[in-house]
Amino acid sequence: MADGDRMADMAGAARANCFEPEIETATREDIRRMQLEKLRKQVAWACGRVPWYRERFRELGVAPEDIRALGDVRRLPFTDKQVLRDTYPFGLAAMPLDEVVRLHASSGTTGKPIVIGYTRRDLDTWSDCVARLAAMAGVRRGDRVQMAFGYGMFTGGFGLHQGCEKLGCMMVPAGSGNTERHLMMIEDYRTTVLISTPSYALHMCEAGESLGFDWKSASLRVGLFGGEPCTPGMKREIESRMHIVCTDNYGLTEVNGPGVGGECLASRDMNHIAEDHFLWEIIDPASGEPLPEGSEGELVLTQLDKEAFPMLRYRTHDLTRITTEPCACGRTHARMAKVRARTDDMLIVRGTNVFPSQVEDALAGIQGVAPHYRIVLDNETGMDRITIMVELKPEAFSDSFEQMDRLRHHVIDRLRQKLLITPAVRLLEPGRIERSFGKSKRVEDKRDKS
Repeated sequence: MADGDRMADMAGAARANCFEPEIETATREDIRRMQLEKLRKQVAWACGRVPWYRERFRELGVAPEDIRALGDVRRLPFTDKQVLRDTYPFGLAAMPLDEVVRLHASSGTTGKPIVIGYTRRDLDTWSDCVARLAAMAGVRRGDRVQMAFGYGMFTGGFGLHQGCEKLGCMMVPAGSGNTERHLMMIEDYRTTVLISTPSYALHMCEAGESLGFDWKSASLRVGLFGGEPCTPGMKREIESRMHIVCTDNYGLTEVNGPGVGGECLASRDMNHIAEDHFLWEIIDPASGEPLPEGSEGELVLTQLDKEAFPMLRYRTHDLTRITTEPCACGRTHARMAKVRARTDDMLIVRGTNVFPSQVEDALAGIQGVAPHYRIVLDNETGMDRITIMVELKPEAFSDSFEQMDRLRHHVIDRLRQKLLITPAVRLLEPGRIERSFGKSKRVEDKRDKS
């Protein structure tokens, strides 16, 4: 079959399960044309209505009419989390506040939260993006979707709720916590889709098994996970124990929330970016210079049609790589590799750079090791120490000191190869690492910084 015919067949198959088939299978030329048209309007909108952007444009000597090609986005200023803190709460608003119909915010665990606003049109756009990612994961009209996120200022609960509702699903807004009630709802309401963090899904697995819940015959079919990274090991374990298909998605509060990207069933290690709403760049995190397609670097996002709080060239600090190569699902929008590390979650231990994702990679595949761990750092002896708490599966835990010591040394060897330093390792009984209803806390840094 000729390449052109093959691509036509792929596009036809994708249209059958797309939420917005004409957009999701558009040609690369049409996507870029759409992006440039929207970018020029968005730049003019932000410069004309947001004093912070107007002043940065003046300092850089750039005007909205200077944007003639997509590459000209590099003439614009970067935005980052510090800008949102400096302009807290409404300094980046481009609309009168009586036209902003909703606010969302980050958790604000380190000072003031990050605040983002939405107009009615912004909410409609956001819902479209989420409906699109849900359809990619196999969710369809008529599914019964059980929400295990909270409905506070966090974008995940409302964002995924409104998107699945727009897709035509029945929503069950159960909220976070109360695991026994969640299990009862799955059984009584015959829910088919679960939305939660992957950590909480694992907790539900364990709680259900201890209560005799029969996951194999349960009605659940799809898991939509977010709020924290879902490692390959966690995904495999949830799928095998819950007997569902697990997908995750990409988004962040500063740039709408969930819906920036979603995982299709043909490319399980990547997320399709909603390129008609987000212009992406990959830059060198140190220099800020652009990197070629396929290179790993920091993801920078520009919203292309945001009214309330427009965001230009937002530095996500997430490390990924992006390809525009055709996907087997037939969708034509670029795909980003799952984010496994951030420029700002790097730990420096005795002069060596350590990322939590490296610990996950080292532990993955070790027989008997559960996908639950915690990194503890201290310098009580005057030198940085790293201790990794590793939880074992029930079948691996033994009363034999010799057997446990052999396993501990095996884990140390795997970690040493990956981290290039030798950590201390503590093996813990099943269930000893605290389960989280929200984002898991993987790192505890107890080092004296004074």
